[in-house]
Amino acid sequence: MTTLGTATAAPGEMDTGRLQVGESRDGSSVGLPVAVINGAREGKRLYVQAASDGDELNGVGVVRRVVPQLDPAELAGEILIVGIVNYHAFQVAEHRNPIDDTKMNRAYPGDENGTSSERIAKATFDAAVSADLVIDLHQGSTSRMIDETRVRCGSRHRLHRECLELAKTFGCGYILDQKGPDGQLARAAPDEGVPTIDPELGGAVGWDEHSIELGVQGVFNVLREYGFLDGQSEIEAQVRASGFEQYGAPAGGLVDFQVDLGERVSGGDTLFTVTDVFGTEKEAVTADSDGVFWRTRRLPQVATGEYVCSVGTNVDTY
Repeated sequence: MTTLGTATAAPGEMDTGRLQVGESRDGSSVGLPVAVINGAREGKRLYVQAASDGDELNGVGVVRRVVPQLDPAELAGEILIVGIVNYHAFQVAEHRNPIDDTKMNRAYPGDENGTSSERIAKATFDAAVSADLVIDLHQGSTSRMIDETRVRCGSRHRLHRECLELAKTFGCGYILDQKGPDGQLARAAPDEGVPTIDPELGGAVGWDEHSIELGVQGVFNVLREYGFLDGQSEIEAQVRASGFEQYGAPAGGLVDFQVDLGERVSGGDTLFTVTDVFGTEKEAVTADSDGVFWRTRRLPQVATGEYVCSVGTNVDTY
C-alpha cells in the first residue's frame, strides 16, 4: 500500500484524498488535494506538486490533464501528487500565503511546529524526499516568460548532473542552471539525495494552453524515460543559461520592447525604450551581455527603477 494523507492505493490502484496541514481561521481542517497512483509493477517513485505559489496556475492545469491519462495497470512504480500546495494563497488568487505573508517556495524544508507556510512546506517536503525524483511545477507568475526548467542545486552539488538530466528529459527547450535561494524545494530536496527540477511554465494570468501542454508532455517524457511507462522519450538538446541579468527602468513612463522572448541578443542591442504618454522617447536600455531574452514585465507602465526584463546569459547547449 502507498499512502499520502488520506489517499491510499494498493498496487494497480489509484486514490485521491487530502493531506492535512492545519486549520483555517474558523477552525475547519485544511487539507491539500493529493493523489496516489500505485503501479501494478515495481519501479521508482515520482513526486509532483503544483501551485506552491498561489497564482501560478499552469502547474494545476498540468496535473488535471496528466492524472486522467494515467492507468495504474500500465504503470511501474508510484506517483505521488500534491495538486495545490499553497492552499490559502490559491483560495484568494495571490502569490504569497496570506496567513503569514510568506512565499511558499522559500520555506523548505519547513517546520512541523512553525508558521502556516513552514508547516505546509514540511508536510510536502516529507512526501517529496520519500521519492526518487521530484517535479515542482511553477510558472512566471503574472510576468511574461519563456517556458524553462530550472536546476537550482548549483553546479558543484553532487546531484547537479542528475538534476540536469531530469531537466533535459522534461524538455521545455530552455534550462536555467543557476543555484537558487535558500528555501526552494529544488534547492533543498537534492540535499536529501533526490534529483529535483523546477519547471517554470511560461507566464500567464490564468491558464496558458501552450505552456500547460508543454508541461503535460514534460511529465510524460519523464515517466517514459525513467521507466514508469513503456516507450521512449524524444530527448532533445536544451538551450542552457547559467546566468541572469535583470534590467530596470531608468525613467518613468511606458515600455516598448525591441526584442521578443526567446530571441538571442548581443551586448549593446537595444532591449527596450521608455516613452512618455505622448510617445516621446525618454530612454533606451541596451543589453550588457550576449544572451537570450528571457522574461519581461506584463504591464507597460513603469516607475524609475522598476523591474522591466531579464536576459539569460552564459548560454550554451546541453
